[in-house]
Amino acid sequence: MARNLTVVLEDQPGSLAEMGEVLGKAGINIDGLCGFPCEGKGVIHILVEDAPPARKVLEDAGIEVKGDRPVLVLDVSDRPGVVGGICRSIADAGVNIDLIYVATNTRIVLGVSDLEKARSVI
Repeated sequence: MARNLTVVLEDQPGSLAEMGEVLGKAGINIDGLCGFPCEGKGVIHILVEDAPPARKVLEDAGIEVKGDRPVLVLDVSDRPGVVGGICRSIADAGVNIDLIYVATNTRIVLGVSDLEKARSVI
């Protein structure tokens, strides 16, 4: 099952490159990625298929992994209204979305308050 790792990096040149290199050398593919600066740090969300080895190689390299959670990964059509429709269905079920980003192969990644309930309405 795909999981989202939340990684905290120094907000400086080379931090993101190091993270990618560490994972690449370990043969771990990044299937999705988003990031933003926050209080002098870079908060990065990465989608990986096998989280334990990804977490281990990152932490062994001195890179902080702040979180690890299951996420909903959906294949979507690249056309107007698709994301809105998916989000509306989830919202109407009373489920909160607290994370969203695009992954490879026209997929979206959703962090939700109730994974099973969100799955049931999609």
